[in-house]
Amino acid sequence: MNIQQLEYIVAVDNYRHFSKAAEASFVTQPTLSMMIQKLEDELGVRIFDRSQSPIEPTDVGRKIIDQARVSLAQISQIQEIVEEEKGVIKGVFRLAIIPTVSPYLLPKLMQTHREQNSDIRLVINEMTTNQILSNLAKGTIDGGILATPLHDNRMKERPVYYEKFLAYVSPNERFLHSKPSLQEMDLRGAKLWLLDEVHCFRTQILNLCSLKSTNFVSSAFTYEAGSIETLINIVDNNDGITVIPEMALDHLTDKQKLNVRFFEKASPVREISLITRKDFLRERIIEIIESEIRMSVPASLQDEKLQKELVEI
Repeated sequence: MNIQQLEYIVAVDNYRHFSKAAEASFVTQPTLSMMIQKLEDELGVRIFDRSQSPIEPTDVGRKIIDQARVSLAQISQIQEIVEEEKGVIKGVFRLAIIPTVSPYLLPKLMQTHREQNSDIRLVINEMTTNQILSNLAKGTIDGGILATPLHDNRMKERPVYYEKFLAYVSPNERFLHSKPSLQEMDLRGAKLWLLDEVHCFRTQILNLCSLKSTNFVSSAFTYEAGSIETLINIVDNNDGITVIPEMALDHLTDKQKLNVRFFEKASPVREISLITRKDFLRERIIEIIESEIRMSVPASLQDEKLQKELVEI
């Protein structure tokens, strides 16, 4: 078994076609096929089911390919680790961000990263929490920005900021809209607009309201949206209430800000962290990315005392 064979099986998995994988790997198809065949013979298993079109990995092949991705990602870190030891910080950092964070953090982070003029190239994708964890496990991304704590012993979490949950209330909800601030129990009797089930933000809101998704049945629960901006537009043009993260405030018009209500006493918050696999070795580059995130977020959101009001995922 060698690195080249691992690269070839990953390429075939990416393209699900031997010719396209060979072209992407800058080798002939017979060479690629022969190398993969040798690996299969050495392992005594079939990695790919060649009877399928497009080609599919076998069950054991999928596990081998996932491990190959992890191994290749770790191998690629070796030269970068050596360069970091020499004081040279450069390379690609593949970062994923959850959809309820990216519209508010990403534009500022991109500006900060550009102003730092470093030799680190950020490759950024938007993914759900489950997708981030899956891709981190496979080694196809280097880090993720998402809500924590995850209680996942495979990952290392670096909290970077805490933001409050805010209520966004339609003026048609006259009683709630007339209140200067809300209690968490006010959400329980309202027409509550939520994100769909792939978002951990939804789970936090259900926990905030003491409503479990497994037994939450209400006639007021009429629609699940894919983005916070959609929820805001629904409330603007209909009635009801939704919950938004504090960073969304800067994206509201002056008129929309009149619909925002803080929660009474200590406002509930969510923790946003930069996470990597525990075996991620490029410590200096992750320190730089963490620093840039902090520079992109108001200092008021970086007070660790806010952690005591954390809403679990």
